[in-house]
Amino acid sequence: MSRIGNKAITIPAGVEVSIASGNEVTVKGPKGTLVKTFSPLMEISVDANVLTVKRPNEEKHTKQLHGTTRALIAAMVEGVNTGFTKTLKIVGIGYRAALAGSELTLNVGFSHPVKFTVPSDVKVEVPDANTINVSGIDKQIVGQFAAVVRATKKPEPYGGKGIRYVDENVRRKEGKTAKK
Repeated sequence: MSRIGNKAITIPAGVEVSIASGNEVTVKGPKGTLVKTFSPLMEISVDANVLTVKRPNEEKHTKQLHGTTRALIAAMVEGVNTGFTKTLKIVGIGYRAALAGSELTLNVGFSHPVKFTVPSDVKVEVPDANTINVSGIDKQIVGQFAAVVRATKKPEPYGGKGIRYVDENVRRKEGKTAKK
């Protein structure tokens, strides 16, 4: 029994959800519109600001789809209503970020600056040289772009230098000690 899949999604005021044939779910809200097609096995229904996802049988595959479908729809509703934000922190002497138009430039200890083209549905802000805010309405795209930026220079365990999420805990290791 899927605990996540059985939860009903309450649709907040100002958000519209419509379901077309073939399980194509369209969610419109104050921040934008998201459209996604789900498996035809799932039964998605909207009744008076409550969205429910039901599965037709108890096979393993449909049980897996049940919770996933519900979680994806809940993320769509939250995204068009409030949006998602990931904040990255750059730690290291001389490490910095700069934003010029739709191009994010990172100087993180390489012989050259690393440049990223910001996707059109993601908003990137650089409030100071050591902070990057990635925001948008699609949870997957925001998380993917933040992960790609972080993968440029992951935080290393000895000096702690690199790009990390603000809430990330980097486990530090003790370095070599002098022989006595």
